Amino acid sequence: MTAPPPASGPQRIVLLGATGSIGENALRVIEAYPDHLQLVGIAARSNADQLAQIAQRHPTIRNVTLFDQAAASRARSEGLFPNGVEVHKGLEGLTALATLAEADVVLCAVVGVTGLEPSLAAIEAGKDLALASKEILVMAGKFVMAAAREKGITLRPVDSEHNAVYQCLGDNPTKDISRIVLTASGGAFRDRSLEQLAEVTPAEALQHPNWSMGPKITVDSATMANKGLELIEARWLFDLQPEQCQAVLHRGSLAHCIVEFTDGAMLTHLCPPSMTFPIQHALMHPLRLPPVEPSLDLRQPFSLDFEPLDQQRFPLLGLAIESLRTGGTAPAAYNAANEVAVEAFLNERIPFLQIPRIVEQTLEQMDHRDPTDLSAVISHDAEARRLAQHLL
Repeated sequence: MTAPPPASGPQRIVLLGATGSIGENALRVIEAYPDHLQLVGIAARSNADQLAQIAQRHPTIRNVTLFDQAAASRARSEGLFPNGVEVHKGLEGLTALATLAEADVVLCAVVGVTGLEPSLAAIEAGKDLALASKEILVMAGKFVMAAAREKGITLRPVDSEHNAVYQCLGDNPTKDISRIVLTASGGAFRDRSLEQLAEVTPAEALQHPNWSMGPKITVDSATMANKGLELIEARWLFDLQPEQCQAVLHRGSLAHCIVEFTDGAMLTHLCPPSMTFPIQHALMHPLRLPPVEPSLDLRQPFSLDFEPLDQQRFPLLGLAIESLRTGGTAPAAYNAANEVAVEAFLNERIPFLQIPRIVEQTLEQMDHRDPTDLSAVISHDAEARRLAQHLL
C-alpha cells in the first residue's frame, strides 16, 4: 500500500482503549500508514501483556496506562515494557496520557463513562478528540461540547453512524438539516419473537450478525439501546433537536446514515461494516488514502432496504428517545441503568427481557433536572447506578 508523504509530519496519536475492538481496528489503520500516523501513548483496563506487545511494535510509545492498579504493578515488577516506557495507572494515568505534550489527537475508545475525565482533559489541553465512547456525550454532552467550542477543538466522531453523518454534512450548516437518520442492523435477535426473547442467553446475545464488537455494545445492539445512545450522542455532536434524530432498521449495515436536508434531498453513506473505515477517516481527516480493507464491490448485488423500528419490540429505543426529549440528567440515568442491567445479564443474574424493565423503573423513580455543572451529572449517574442495583 503506497501513500504520498505527509506534508507536515505524522499525526501523533494517543489511544485510550488499545486492546478492545476499536483499539485493535485503530492499530490496523495506524500500522498501515506509519508515515502519517504515529502512536505516542496507549492505555488498557488490565491486559498488560497485550499492551506490552503493542509497545514493542511501536518504539515511539513512551507512556502507557493500565487502569487496573494491580495490572500496572505487575507490569512494572515484571518489566513487561521496553526501557524508557513510563507505566501509569488508574484514572490519573488516563488523564496523563490524554494531556501528553507530544500528542496531536486523542482517540478515546474506553467503554462506559470512564473516558469522561480524560476526554475533558484532552480538550482542555488543546488536543483534537476522536470519540468512540458514546457514553461521554450521552452523560455530559452539554459540558463536553461547550468545552470543545471554547477551546476551538475538533471532535472527530468514530462511531460508524456519526462518522457517516459527519461526512455527509460536509460544509452544510445545521440550519439546512431537516433530520438525520441512523441505521440499525437489529442485532442478534432481530428475527426472534418476544416469546423467544424470554429464553435467550448471553452467549446468543454476543453473536452479532454483521459486526465484531465488545460484549457490552453487542448486547446493546440486541436490545437497541446502542441505537438509542447514538441518537442522544448525535443530538449533541450535530447541535440538533430531539425530533431531528431518528433511526431505521437496515439489516445489511452497508448504509450507515441518511441525512435529509430542508429541500428534501437525502444523502447516505455506504461502506462495509468494519470500523477501520470510520477510524481511518477520523484519524486522517481531511486526507483520504486507500482503505486497509476492500471497499464495497459494486459488481455484486446488495440491498439497501430500510424498515421502521418497532419500539414495542425494542423498548430500550423508546426509553432512549423519551430520555432525549426529557433532557437534563435523564440520558445519564438511562445510560447508567443500562450499564448495570447489561452487566447483570452477562453475568446471568437477570434474563434478557429484564434489561429494559430495570432501565424503565430507574427512570421512573428518579427526578431528572437540568445540571448546572459536571458534578451534578456525575452525582445523578451514581444515584441511577445505586437504584438500578437495588432494583436487581
